[in-house]
Amino acid sequence: MTQSVLKLKRFQFGMSLVELMVAMVIGLFLTAGVFTMFNMSSSNVTTTSQFNQLQENGRIALSIMERDITQLGFMGDMTGTDFILGSNTTVDAEISKKDCIGAGLNNATLPNNQPAHFRLLWGDTSTKDGATSLACLSGVKSDTDVLQLKRLIGPTAVANSTGYYVAATSSQAIFFNSGAPSVALPNARVWEYQHHVYYIDEANNTPMLNRKTLTNLGMNNDEQLVEGIENIRFLYGFDDNGDGTPDSFMPASSVTSLMWDNEGFQRLVAIKVYVLVRAIKADSTFTNRCFSR
Repeated sequence: MTQSVLKLKRFQFGMSLVELMVAMVIGLFLTAGVFTMFNMSSSNVTTTSQFNQLQENGRIALSIMERDITQLGFMGDMTGTDFILGSNTTVDAEISKKDCIGAGLNNATLPNNQPAHFRLLWGDTSTKDGATSLACLSGVKSDTDVLQLKRLIGPTAVANSTGYYVAATSSQAIFFNSGAPSVALPNARVWEYQHHVYYIDEANNTPMLNRKTLTNLGMNNDEQLVEGIENIRFLYGFDDNGDGTPDSFMPASSVTSLMWDNEGFQRLVAIKVYVLVRAIKADSTFTNRCFSR
């Protein structure tokens, strides 16, 4: 029996030029879409990271200052009592190096015998040239606020020559930094004395929250705290009717010498803090759409 074999010819068909061009156009659109989505995602990640950095820097700056501000004026057993040399206060220590002396008669690191209250709080605003009433500061960003605070920390069982301390009872206080006060006060407790000055530094072309801290070398210690702090403003709240709540807030330029010393009817009871934060690196995707006419 003869088997016949049927041979079929197979024809291969390719893409025409028109079909190839259509496919290429579709591919280009798909590629452009994927690239756009990737670019948008990358931009969103960068923006979100910058916002997170801004919020974190602002939070850290406020948190650092909050610790000092909430404890402002705490002077151990002498809290609420003015320090008067020759009466209830003795100063064994001295600032042998640089001191931060603010405006007012009695506004240095340690109490003096000038006829004025010893200022535990004082604020100032730098000029357009970056100058302030505190000669210890340099490189201050122009038109920014400066805050000076003094308080006690502790009590502590050990006092050494690397810092300044106060031995205090409810009626007497001795400032010292030699390891022990010149006179032993019965039932006295020893506290570490802290003097801080907050300001915005722009010496390295990057605005930064800085702080001067009292050490055995005086107010020579500059601490770099938070980068990107563009500006800082303090408003001081005064109680006018004695109920302990602020009735008005004002900048440092409006606070008189009597108000700083709490010698008038108004009492300083609160501080508002405003912080302007900027990113450390420039955003290349930002377009300034503010136009002046």
